[in-house]
Amino acid sequence: MSRGKAELRAYALIDRMQPQYTAFIGTVSKGSVPTPGMAQLLIEVGPASRTFELLDTAVKSSNVLPAFLIVEREYGTLELHSESVAEVSTAGQRILEELGLDEQSRIPPSIVTSQIITNVSPYLAQLLGRLRQGSMIISHENLFLMEVIPAAYIAIAANEVEKASDVKLIHFDPIGAYGRLFVSGSVESAKTAQRAAEEKMVEMAEKSMREEM
Repeated sequence: MSRGKAELRAYALIDRMQPQYTAFIGTVSKGSVPTPGMAQLLIEVGPASRTFELLDTAVKSSNVLPAFLIVEREYGTLELHSESVAEVSTAGQRILEELGLDEQSRIPPSIVTSQIITNVSPYLAQLLGRLRQGSMIISHENLFLMEVIPAAYIAIAANEVEKASDVKLIHFDPIGAYGRLFVSGSVESAKTAQRAAEEKMVEMAEKSMREEM
């Protein structure tokens, strides 16, 4: 029976997971917990049910472990990690082969929202505190928030922000219609985080355009 045509929405490879980023993954993991410095791959596909066989293929063919697998109505997202970038890349290649696609088939990232809110009010800080699974934001800190599509690419933005700036990772969500990121810090560190995240998303989008030519 035909499984139908698959859509590769996102293929997001991280070569070295940063400490805050990794700790956050640990708070949402229902599978194997990664540790800082590991390599990671997030893949978002449609239809969502394809994630089951793709995860099975990946762990059978390479030395990788999954932190989570999320199946939504339309799209599914799976996470894989390993001490070895090569092993993660091998897992990704096997998944692409199973889909009958290549990495260039992915949808490039697009920034929906990128803004800084300075001197966050106590009310906003308290409400964000109820949503977060990372650090706490304190009133009068400065908030950088970003939304991207497809959602899984926000993971790369979160990891890049931590590399580039002295910020606290409040929350990020790589699942759903939009990927969202919230970090806090000084005005300067928030601006640095914004530049790093935007530059990485633009770089990935431009790379995708070059590969299509």
